[in-house]
Amino acid sequence: MAGPRGTRDRADDSLLTLVGEVPELVRNLVVAEVDAARSWVSKTAKDYGIGAGWFVAALVVVFWSVPVFGTAAIAGLATVWPVWLSALVIGAAMLLVVAVLVLLGLARFRRASQRENPLTAAKEDIGIVREVRDEY
Repeated sequence: MAGPRGTRDRADDSLLTLVGEVPELVRNLVVAEVDAARSWVSKTAKDYGIGAGWFVAALVVVFWSVPVFGTAAIAGLATVWPVWLSALVIGAAMLLVVAVLVLLGLARFRRASQRENPLTAAKEDIGIVREVRDEY
């Protein structure tokens, strides 16, 4: 007889039938844990890769900010107030872009580090199996 989720009622099964199904259940558990580990590694690698990309983008902007501030210093010494002030404003805006890119990268790294590791779940499953084994 099927249960509410399509599972069989095992109340009438013999002990040998239940014991005979243990290897298949263990195999299914191992396959599910390996699939969860693959998924976790894939998502975590993606998040770390994207986070690293944001850091590279921030470094590119910093790289191009240095000449802007150099130009600002030269223009400030060579001309009147508005030229170097405008260069400083552009330089400050680029540093603001760098700060935003760094924050985006940090957020992505935090997301990757907060994801539950499936190895922890597998260790918990092994602990439960050991507890049950020790009871019998």
